[in-house]
Amino acid sequence: MRGSLVGTTVTLAAGALLTAAMTTASAVPPAATAPRHGHGSQPVLVDCRWQRTVRPDDFLLACGDGNSLLTGLRWSEWAPGGATAVGVNMVNDCKPYCAAGAFHSYPVTVRLDGPEPWKKHPYVQRYTRMSLTYADDRPEGYHRVMTYPLWG
Repeated sequence: MRGSLVGTTVTLAAGALLTAAMTTASAVPPAATAPRHGHGSQPVLVDCRWQRTVRPDDFLLACGDGNSLLTGLRWSEWAPGGATAVGVNMVNDCKPYCAAGAFHSYPVTVRLDGPEPWKKHPYVQRYTRMSLTYADDRPEGYHRVMTYPLWG
């Protein structure tokens, strides 16, 4: 009985440490968390923490596990009809599993469109869709163009 209790305690402690390490490793850098609020009728990009941003430098795509992040975004357009940027998609290959996987960089063009009123703030327009176009290489299983619905 005592051996079983010690084994359970060790397993729980290891799990807590692994969770803390993964959470810290997948956290967005502080510069990316500071929202830039939209002005007037300019659409916003809503992140998974329900924060609105305009022309963010970084954007977390995989909020649950942090295994996909857009970084180094340089916006050439941000308008009611859409927004366009170039940057890098950092994606974990999750081989042999995500905690032991490696991140790889893929140059992308990011396109935001489909502005609609944000349910949280109906007077604010938010983009509803994001498309990523990979320049050359792309993550295994991805298409050249990947389109995602956005939070809202």
